[in-house]
Amino acid sequence: MDFHAPTTWEQALAVKAAHPDAVPVAGGTDLMVEMNFDRRRPPALLDLTRVPELAAVDRVDGRIRLGAGVPYARMITELGTELPGLAMAARTVGSPQIRNRGTAGGNLGSASPAGDCHPPLLASGAEVEIASVRGVRRVPVAEFFTGPKRSVLEPDELIAAVHIAPATGPQQFAKIGPRNAMVIAVTAFALALHPEQNRVGTGIGSAAPTPRRATDAEEFLAGELGAAGLWESRGPLPESLVTEFGNRVRAAASPIDDVRGSADYRRHVLAVLARRTLTWAWNTYRSTEKRAA
Repeated sequence: MDFHAPTTWEQALAVKAAHPDAVPVAGGTDLMVEMNFDRRRPPALLDLTRVPELAAVDRVDGRIRLGAGVPYARMITELGTELPGLAMAARTVGSPQIRNRGTAGGNLGSASPAGDCHPPLLASGAEVEIASVRGVRRVPVAEFFTGPKRSVLEPDELIAAVHIAPATGPQQFAKIGPRNAMVIAVTAFALALHPEQNRVGTGIGSAAPTPRRATDAEEFLAGELGAAGLWESRGPLPESLVTEFGNRVRAAASPIDDVRGSADYRRHVLAVLARRTLTWAWNTYRSTEKRAA
């Protein structure tokens, strides 16, 4: 197995162009497990830990540019206020050791339907910055995944960063697993309220071939909130509205039966998580207005 260890972003892109079969590795929290169990033997590894550009967090055009090499631990400590949904998801990842090693770029690059970062990135309308020696392109995260552990990445491309708008309203993330820590999600759900746009964002994890939004549920909820004047009044949510939102989130999923849970269980859980996260987020939205007043 060949091992490449560039020290600049330009070198990394050149190596990837010359060796498109080289597998990028940063934290290695997914790849090393597969290698240790002899499930994967890539012909070459491309170590990105020495590339300083990937560890940067910048502000570009009013959005946060999160370098692909930023670990979960920094998402929690540095971005908890601006990106609360992503920070919530990061807190549920593995152990402190995993959170210190695992990265946003690695989570996206693995393209697992159960990736914990994916639902809040979907709910926030994030974009993935992809680069190669041929140039740079940005892809909405909702269009990034093409199948289980597959994405739009071309063989010579690397993930450079994720662009995310700072939260303008409450965000929530919740997942269900066999226990409270160190688990792959049976299913997960993220919600983001965008009151300045009268818009709702959602993200579903581990309940379809790819992470996905519940677009019908988003449009339904945003429309009902607008029709009832609740965006402005911040009044209590009707229980029927919360229930219907959960039902529409459940309808957006297409889960499978596997060792972690049945399809029926995942659908049921998604409806519960959708109702809970909406209730939590809306209560935060209402209390924020009261404190401001």
